[in-house]
Amino acid sequence: MPHPLPHPGAERIEAFGRDMDAIRDRVLADLGERDARYIRRIVRIQRGLELGGRGLLFLGFFPPAWLAGVAALSASKILDNMEIGHNIMHGQYDWMNDPAYSSRRFDWDTACPSDQWRHSHNYLHHTYTNVQGVDRDIGYGVLRMSDEKRWHPYFLLNPLWAFLLAVFFQYGVALHDLEVERVLKGKKDKKDALRVLKGIWTKTRGQTLKDYVAFPLLAGPFAPFVFAGNLAANLARNLWAYTIIFCGHFPDGVRQFPKSVLENETRAQWYHRQLLGSANLTGGPLFHIMSGNLSHQIEHHLFPNLPAHRYADIAQEVRAACRRHGLPYNTGPLWRQFGTVVRRIFRLALPTRPQAALGAAAGA
Repeated sequence: MPHPLPHPGAERIEAFGRDMDAIRDRVLADLGERDARYIRRIVRIQRGLELGGRGLLFLGFFPPAWLAGVAALSASKILDNMEIGHNIMHGQYDWMNDPAYSSRRFDWDTACPSDQWRHSHNYLHHTYTNVQGVDRDIGYGVLRMSDEKRWHPYFLLNPLWAFLLAVFFQYGVALHDLEVERVLKGKKDKKDALRVLKGIWTKTRGQTLKDYVAFPLLAGPFAPFVFAGNLAANLARNLWAYTIIFCGHFPDGVRQFPKSVLENETRAQWYHRQLLGSANLTGGPLFHIMSGNLSHQIEHHLFPNLPAHRYADIAQEVRAACRRHGLPYNTGPLWRQFGTVVRRIFRLALPTRPQAALGAAAGA
């Protein structure tokens, strides 16, 4: 059966796939001490920022100290969530055979249980990237992010739901694997849902007690400053993670696909779908680190298991391959990409006509 996604030609797509395999094989063969030093250094920096940030919050009665504490703790939580937790749990450092960097053992400082995240993100999202009805990251179960999603008056509040998702993003991610809409429709076993919910409750309770009970109590009379500082740091992490992730998946030019695209999909066609379903962000080295290198979302979707700090170098080769084979490469500054995401959220709050075919939107 022919591939249902229009493209510049099967031969070009297969050639692109061979180029991507070559890049992946070369980097895998080159993994070593450079990569181990990098992730260990980032972990040391993250722990230093957390220790310093929490210490400064204990001096929260002095406003400059409180602000510095919030900034340090926010940076720590962002690094833990994006450059450390997200990437380690993708298996990017499993080759080190170090339990501290094992994708199966690592846990992060956020509400989502790591085992559930590995299923909803590593498996569902990265296997079926931007495929309607399969990839639940399209709208996260609460937003309308595609013309093909049937409109309902509920979506008149699309901008409000998007804002709330951004503010409470860690909890939105935590509830992702629960699949509430499938439970309500009787499409998911309630016992399975309760098992997932129990895991979410256990992890969320631990995170809440740590940030909003234990550390404030340690501060004694300065508990309100610590409580407010932890709240601000979690909010900063949520807003930043939401912005980076949505800019990698929903700006102008990023394509979504029908389920038929999965029929007889070759590896090269999978690479093609990852390319068309992703967007990058331009910026400097610090920006890329603080984004978990998800500013290179194209490269992350193409090579989710390669150490993310390699993406900046890989991106030059991927872009050159796209030029060679006549394929698009979606990249731009944060303000522009996020602006088009916001525009999409507002546009899809209103009734819109489905496109003639999702595949047509992914054409050359």
